[in-house]
Amino acid sequence: MSVLVVDVGTSSVRAAIVRPGGGDDNGGGGGARVSHVHTMAVLPSTPFPGLVEFDAAVMAEAVLTVAGRALAEGGPVRAVGIANQRASTVVWDRATGEPVGPGLGWQDLRTVGTCLELQAEGIRTAPNASATKVAALLDVADPDRSLASAGRLAFGTVDSWVAWTLSQGSLHVTDATNAGVSGLVTGDADGWDPAILTALRIPEAMLPTIVASSGEIGPASALPGAPVIAGMAGDQQASMVGQGCLRPGLAKATFGTGGMLDLFVGPTRPAVAGRGRAGTFPIVAWRHGGPRDQDWAVEAIMLTAGACVEWLRDDLGLVESADASSAIAARCTDTGGVWFVPALLGMGTPVWDFGARGAFTGLTRGTDRPAMVRAVLEGVAHRGADLLEAAESDAGTTVGSLRVDGGMTGNAVFVQALADACGRSVAVSREREATTLGAGYLAGMATGLWAGPDEICDDWSPAAVVDPRHDEAARSETRAAWLRARDRALGTIPELSSIDF
Repeated sequence: MSVLVVDVGTSSVRAAIVRPGGGDDNGGGGGARVSHVHTMAVLPSTPFPGLVEFDAAVMAEAVLTVAGRALAEGGPVRAVGIANQRASTVVWDRATGEPVGPGLGWQDLRTVGTCLELQAEGIRTAPNASATKVAALLDVADPDRSLASAGRLAFGTVDSWVAWTLSQGSLHVTDATNAGVSGLVTGDADGWDPAILTALRIPEAMLPTIVASSGEIGPASALPGAPVIAGMAGDQQASMVGQGCLRPGLAKATFGTGGMLDLFVGPTRPAVAGRGRAGTFPIVAWRHGGPRDQDWAVEAIMLTAGACVEWLRDDLGLVESADASSAIAARCTDTGGVWFVPALLGMGTPVWDFGARGAFTGLTRGTDRPAMVRAVLEGVAHRGADLLEAAESDAGTTVGSLRVDGGMTGNAVFVQALADACGRSVAVSREREATTLGAGYLAGMATGLWAGPDEICDDWSPAAVVDPRHDEAARSETRAAWLRARDRALGTIPELSSIDF
């Protein structure tokens, strides 16, 4: 038997069949393979700068369409797994199932002012979390909160919305990994936080039930055979599971439009309440039982990664396609002293400077196109090393080898640069989008297709392992030069640099 996975990203909805079996040319780890993949674009819109919205009804239609196509080719299945973009927010009418406004994407910044007002009250939350997005939607659709208080309205992150859609409105749930980054839960992620609910006037009656990431939840009655929904996780946590990072000291990085690095630490929550000294955040890695039956990780964040290659392609015209960037960069062996700092939207871990901006340094009259393209790839690689060093510092552990997935991992020059910057081997996932594989594992563990996390860890099998080319002395010298370039990009817009969430 197999598992259907619905994977909702920022710009598309994907469905696939995940089943036990050795890795093959179509992807999958050593313990699973992914097949019958169907994708539909569901693009966000930006009506004004800083606003990012999506049509939740269109997303629901796409979920049912791609799920139906995958099942028609690869079904029947034993269970359903869900992976999703985190913190994006939907509020809908329980009676009609219709959204009461646009979905607000995780990148949406309309609530920056609200976050700053909350800081004055001693409550810290960021505009990319769900908390202030819920309040913003309610302020328009239910200003006096009467509908929400009566239980007429429901809030959910994308996992909740997908589960509601697949169950035809019988399930209103979210898993602990999504709840944990919503900005609405207590520090241990064991329940909704009454302080933030009161501050934002969010009635608890509209909130979903928090469930395990792996465990039978309820039937997906909208699908043929009504398979049980048995796995749910935010995209980064699903990627951790998909790459077998379920033992302390294992870490993965995903390089898509942005970049996220997650280091698994185990059942003890990191001691920090919020952001650690090195700029990472504690997150629930996955929950496998009750509120105390969960493991933790620390997460480091890069705001722009693959977006920098898109900028080279779409705005500067230096590459014809993202795939071509590797071959162009390979025309030179080094950048000739040119550095690129990938801070097009600010700088995340470790410095967290929203006023930082992207920068080229060291340009000369002799700098050519290959050097500039290579500098961009190497700059993203050094930001990856920044994330790894920060995660190791906050977690108090050392990572032996970094596992990676995401669109940029198909770029050979970038992967080699990442290994060189980190000073350790980089293992490339067989499945470029390991989120799908991870959601399949979570649902499969709950229904007996896989015995548990040890089997998944033991079966990890990368597509390739790339080793660093330089000794530690050479790496340290290069890293020092990178840090000097990075510092020059900080504080470009002082007003934004003064904002800290």
